[in-house]
Amino acid sequence: MLSLEKIYQAKEVLKDVVRKTLIVKAPGITKDCELYLKPECLQNTGSFKLRGSGYRIAMLSDEEKKRGVIACSAGNHAQGVALAAQKAGIKAVICLPDSAPISKVEATKSYGAEVVLVPGVYDDAYRKAIELRDTKGYTFVHPFDDEDVIAGQGTIALEILEELDDIDAIIVPIGGGGLIAGIAYAVKKLRPSIKVYGVQAAGAPSMYNSVKAGKISSLDSVSTIADGIAVKTPGNNTFDLISKYVDDIAVVTEDEIAAAILALIEKQKMVAEGAGAVSVAAAMFNKFPIKGKKVVSVVSGGNIDVSILSRVIERGLQKSGRKTSLLIELVDKPGQLEEVARIIARQGGNVTSVHHERSSETASINGCYLRISVETRNYEHVQQIVNALKKEGFTIKQ
Repeated sequence: MLSLEKIYQAKEVLKDVVRKTLIVKAPGITKDCELYLKPECLQNTGSFKLRGSGYRIAMLSDEEKKRGVIACSAGNHAQGVALAAQKAGIKAVICLPDSAPISKVEATKSYGAEVVLVPGVYDDAYRKAIELRDTKGYTFVHPFDDEDVIAGQGTIALEILEELDDIDAIIVPIGGGGLIAGIAYAVKKLRPSIKVYGVQAAGAPSMYNSVKAGKISSLDSVSTIADGIAVKTPGNNTFDLISKYVDDIAVVTEDEIAAAILALIEKQKMVAEGAGAVSVAAAMFNKFPIKGKKVVSVVSGGNIDVSILSRVIERGLQKSGRKTSLLIELVDKPGQLEEVARIIARQGGNVTSVHHERSSETASINGCYLRISVETRNYEHVQQIVNALKKEGFTIKQ
């Protein structure tokens, strides 16, 4: 059974395995609360997963260690199991969905694990791992629905409370639920007045739906940039613990996740993956009643695929009003582009791209469309530019 004693034991076992990630104060990310970050993105392997897998593998019997371990993962648990197995000197086989970022696949291999790529998502990798467990005799290390794993993740709560003993709330990402289950259990046993909030991506709300329905429910599909929490079906143990100890769960959109990733890069020089940034997105976009409160967001991982980082930043700029695209209808005659650029420059905007096209859809037979991208300060600045263009007689279509 999960217990505080087990979580404290995990903390002792893991002291030479994990890095103690010191809390960072994060001014400027949100004005509504006093926000702090628990940067598990700086953990060994780049995520919190090493805690749970490290403790689980440490608890194996000698016979189980001889047979080796198998795991399935969207990427971060894979690396945690691989590194923990390498430190223990045992064989590790990892089943990953073939959609997992290449960086996570290669990192898993670098820790000496045998990687099996499985078509589909996490749940498909899970079925393959169970098949190999049954045929090869490996010990299965579950990514979230295991009490040793949950206890390992709960060590994060102990570290938070050691550093900050006067917080009001902790916000935690949710995929299968192992991270928040461990944190919530420890917090509610030690400091029940502290609120524990969970966050899922809107494109993968399996635990959110399950808790709201009062029973475990599965999703037909998942779609989110937060690949680390894209889980179709919650765990039985985690569902029970979350239902009992977590105060509320919310979802965040893809644009909100992108804005949080951008804010962490700009304000804290901290790189988070989508799954790690959802807790910050929840604070930024007021998903919970935390105004005026002292809050810790757990940034659970930093293993973002660099090939999509530029696209995420672009979305983040748009969501935060730092970049906008205007479609302007105007008369196709000399000097129009110059006039539009002059107005925007006068308002302090910076034009980054221009696309001009003639169209039969304009009101005037001599009309054309000008699509123009502009760097701006915020939404108020965007509206200021739009109003200035309208005042000069230009028609803004979107």
